[in-house]
Amino acid sequence: MPLPLYLLAVAVFAMGTSEFMLSGLVPDIATDLKVPVGDAGFLTSAFAVGMVLGAPLMAVLARRWPARAGLLGFVLVFAAAHVAGALTPSFPVLLSTRVIAALANAGFLAVALSTATTLVTAARKGRALAVLLSGTTVATIAGVPGGAVLGTLLGWRATFWAIALLCLPAAFGIVRGIPDHAEGSTRDDAPAGPSLRTEIAQLATPRLILVMSLGALVNAATFATFTFLAPIVTGTAGLDELWVPVALVLFGTGSFAGVTLAGRLSDRHPGIVIGVGGPALLLGWTTSAIVAAQPVALLALVFVQGALSFAVGSTLIARVLHESAGAPTMGGAYATAALNIGAAGGPAVAAATLGAGAGDLGPIWVSALLTVLAVLVALPLLRVIAPQAGPGREVPDGLDVRQAY
Repeated sequence: MPLPLYLLAVAVFAMGTSEFMLSGLVPDIATDLKVPVGDAGFLTSAFAVGMVLGAPLMAVLARRWPARAGLLGFVLVFAAAHVAGALTPSFPVLLSTRVIAALANAGFLAVALSTATTLVTAARKGRALAVLLSGTTVATIAGVPGGAVLGTLLGWRATFWAIALLCLPAAFGIVRGIPDHAEGSTRDDAPAGPSLRTEIAQLATPRLILVMSLGALVNAATFATFTFLAPIVTGTAGLDELWVPVALVLFGTGSFAGVTLAGRLSDRHPGIVIGVGGPALLLGWTTSAIVAAQPVALLALVFVQGALSFAVGSTLIARVLHESAGAPTMGGAYATAALNIGAAGGPAVAAATLGAGAGDLGPIWVSALLTVLAVLVALPLLRVIAPQAGPGREVPDGLDVRQAY
């Protein structure tokens, strides 16, 4: 894999850590800024909504920019938003910085997903996506627990400063590692490429709508449980709070393993990953709900579900990029939107079950239900969703996936 992919993954790591780290910081933020804990929880929702809305908006804004300029601009805005968040004594200002950071994150990820597919041949798109998304999975392994520890020791503002500082080497890597096109050209040679109207029209393609919907369902199932993993570990399983970071690391390690394995299979055998991984994921959620009171079994399944969730989810997102190949500057935005519709919707549904008296296991049953829906749709249409692809088969006429070179 080209070095620029790994440099992009560093930025994705910083952004993924920022997106997920607030789950352990909300009580401290509420106390410091003198707002209710429920209000502080809106910081997470604001970020997710900003990601969903920001992906297409920022992709439209950046579609005429060179890749390097777009990526650098978004990562610097993201860093500045965290500096402002670390300094402000006002909750409304902090909430605004989260929205701005989300917009920058969405724009960066949309451009990065599109750029990643131009750095490799068509037969290696899935592996390229796996490298890029490994930044997110490493964030769940190291970034989120590390942010929780840093916040505990030095206060929640220290985590915002750490994210801002982490963006600096990522920005340097973008400047040094991402190829720049000829002066005056656009990111994807736009004069010869499709118009914005043509790219948006891709959203009417049934297969693109299908894979985006399935990706959103699987990601919603993933974050329905992941968001409420702490009360499941400490409440249902009866473990000490110190086991929460352990569970987060297990989930993150599993997700890294899953996205890495899927990256090697999703290009040539996406049907196997979806057809086998989907039912296995459903079985895992159901089993998790049944054995959640048994700590050893629960922790083992946290690892397994992390692996299966990201293996199936990343494969579906790779299919989004394949099906939106006719939208070279907007395809990444469609993939980002699918990911974050799930990330916003899954926890919202899961939270409703907690209030309805389902207890700590409500989120796991929500994950199982969402996975049932995905499996029931995916399996009968597997040949449509994931045709067996040989090298170059997915490249539409006129699109050169090696154009960044």
